[in-house]
Amino acid sequence: MALRVSVLDQSPIAEGSTGAQALRNTIDLARLADRLGYHRYWVAEHHGGPMLASPGPEVLIGPIAAATERIRVGSGGVMLPHYSPLKVAESFSMLAGLFPGRIDLGIGRAPGSDGHAMLALQRDRRQAAPDDFPQQLAELLGYFDDDLPHGHPFSRYAKWLPGRPHLPAPWLLGSSPQSALWAAELGIPYAFADFINSRGAENAQAYRDRFQSGRRLEAPQVAIGVWALAADSEEEARLLSTSARMAMTLLRQGRLIEVPPVEKAVRFLESRGTPLDGRPRGRRTIVGTPASVRAGIEEAAAEYGAEEAIVVTITHDHEARRRSYELIAEAFELERAGDAPAGGATAASGGAASAVGAHG
Repeated sequence: MALRVSVLDQSPIAEGSTGAQALRNTIDLARLADRLGYHRYWVAEHHGGPMLASPGPEVLIGPIAAATERIRVGSGGVMLPHYSPLKVAESFSMLAGLFPGRIDLGIGRAPGSDGHAMLALQRDRRQAAPDDFPQQLAELLGYFDDDLPHGHPFSRYAKWLPGRPHLPAPWLLGSSPQSALWAAELGIPYAFADFINSRGAENAQAYRDRFQSGRRLEAPQVAIGVWALAADSEEEARLLSTSARMAMTLLRQGRLIEVPPVEKAVRFLESRGTPLDGRPRGRRTIVGTPASVRAGIEEAAAEYGAEEAIVVTITHDHEARRRSYELIAEAFELERAGDAPAGGATAASGGAASAVGAHG
């Protein structure tokens, strides 16, 4: 089966621009991804910084789904520890009811913020929030499955989810071994963030080895999140990637900035003696011509045994980011809108939905 290719958009804010423009760029890029034939479009959750305009994926998903026709749309992801499971279930049920067969709920455990922003997000700030993610996750899925234990105080709310009979497709996101084990036990698809931790192949294998089939999926389903950037030449791609390299270098030092322009990023890297054709320490980045980027994405996916690659790209210039996704789509020979046979869009959405059983 051909590798599915998708998009993860973190809504980067370019230096000299605004968060509002970054959000409009997200809608624009989603429309393009839909036309180019990408499989799904996920938006991220990050809080309390100047670089990414994406604190509320559930707010963006509706406008993106309304602006597109066939691409699946979802969260990459909702950071569940910040929220009530019932509230998340209700919100994504609404989205699934409005856009049947197209909504994904990627769920994460990471805070998507620093400790101070975590505290600001808490309703009760008298003490740290409990670390009860497995219980939260079980409750959330219980609302969708309507199988909360007998006597559970909130079980009746499962029947009243507003989007029924339509439901979102749940995914568990992760960059650590524990997330793989939870996804396997629950029998749900698993997306590993290789752009955060490029040494996760063993986690994907553990997920497959321990996968509990039949409850939600018949077979394990793995996606890998990869950082990639394509341009017409190797040199151009390397230059464009310097913006993200500078931003990430400073982030590791606790210095938060907007995505800088290429000229500023080049000066920064040169002042540190960092080669422009180098790679960020400890992270995989796939940068180059369309052919080399396709080869790099396929190599990473094969390492994980993944059926899908979800590509995240950050550039200062929005047109450069658009161009990168266009080149990657061409390299993978994705099926553009208008190229599919009659009914193709519906069939594609339905097929993706059926792959996740009752949650499609």
